[in-house]
Amino acid sequence: MTSSLHDRSAASPPRNVARHAARLNLRINGWMRRWSWAVAMTVAIVITVGGLVILESGRMRIAAEYETALEAKGATTLLTALNGDIASLSADGRALASAPDAAAIADYKAAASRIRSAVTSLDAYYRRKADDTALASFQQLSTILDTRINAGPTAQAAANPDTLAPSLALLRLNEERRAQAALEASRADQRISTFCVGALCALNIVLFLLLFRNLGIQLDKQDRVQQKLITQQEELDQLVFERTRQLEALAWHLQSVSENEKTELARELHDELGSILTASKMDVAWVNNKLRNVKPAIEPAVAEKLGRALANLDQGIALKRRIIEDMRPTVLANFGLVTALRTLADETAQRTGWTLELALPEDDIKLGEEVEIALFRVAQESLTNAAKYARASRVSIALALDEERVSMHVADDGVGIRPQDLLRTHTHGLLGMRQRVSARGGRIEIERREPHGTDIRVTMPRVRNFAQ
Repeated sequence: MTSSLHDRSAASPPRNVARHAARLNLRINGWMRRWSWAVAMTVAIVITVGGLVILESGRMRIAAEYETALEAKGATTLLTALNGDIASLSADGRALASAPDAAAIADYKAAASRIRSAVTSLDAYYRRKADDTALASFQQLSTILDTRINAGPTAQAAANPDTLAPSLALLRLNEERRAQAALEASRADQRISTFCVGALCALNIVLFLLLFRNLGIQLDKQDRVQQKLITQQEELDQLVFERTRQLEALAWHLQSVSENEKTELARELHDELGSILTASKMDVAWVNNKLRNVKPAIEPAVAEKLGRALANLDQGIALKRRIIEDMRPTVLANFGLVTALRTLADETAQRTGWTLELALPEDDIKLGEEVEIALFRVAQESLTNAAKYARASRVSIALALDEERVSMHVADDGVGIRPQDLLRTHTHGLLGMRQRVSARGGRIEIERREPHGTDIRVTMPRVRNFAQ
């Protein structure tokens, strides 16, 4: 009888989901029948507006490419004219060198003026195009021309005009290629625009024809989807499980990053702050010793201040050491887990006045860095919670291991953890302990002891489980 009721309760949720999906299907069918024309017109308008935007952008690109081609053609013409003017300048220079007269001087000056004008125009063109290679080549050519013109007709008569011809020819070839590329790009954009116009027209024509057919197909798909709800629910459960595993892996990664950052910060505190505090203490102690030996004796208030400064420095050094040990215990890194747990328990017991019971192995054990850090952090958090909230007088720590697993038990006789605290998801200390242990393939149990107190039991594999 109990089994039958369980089967019915298990089958009830899929039936409710199926009924809800059927009602949703009916609503969708009614909505599509009522608003199908509005949907079609809206899609048609959107397509038309999109087509206009595409055509306008294509027109702007074609205009820009034509403008580029015209400018490149103009630059080619200027370069050709410049080549002729250079030849004319050389000829005029030779004519002035052999028989100077007013007409030759005028021709020479006119050729020089044309060259300067062409150089100015071409320099502005290359700067506007932001073609650094062509601009550098042209500036070299411009410098040579300017030097020749400033040198006078005699230098022009001696100069060979053909030395600049290869550079000019290369620049003309680049501009012809630029013009050709721009023209080809404009033709391609024209073809694309034509194709877009045809495609949009055809799409608008067939839109209404396909709408009703697609509606029927969609309704059939919804009927088939309705039959697959249970399967999809199982797939969703699997996906949630996989995502949970991924989040656990991410939490483990973040904890590893946090441990690395703590290690780095502890190193900085030890190297930088530790040296500063130690040097300050040495200086104050030196001053104190010197003042004690001088005559007359120093004032009692000064001696008191110096003594207080030394005491404060001692407290600062002790605080620095305690902070470093909390962030990255050097005892754990240098002597192992057993020694680190014993040291942690002894120091905490001295501060709190606990009666301490330790059941730790005589010799240290090697479990792997990740497992040792996880167990140490769990013990550290447990003792911190006991000191803050438990009001305990007796605390015990036990560590046992076999060939495959290691177990740790931390217990206190305090007020005991409340059941509602075990269920709270924002209790970061407990959540951090659970994540540390589960990320390494272990299990943690946190329970309230009877009549009072708290038990924390951790079981972990000696080597971290890398299962996917």
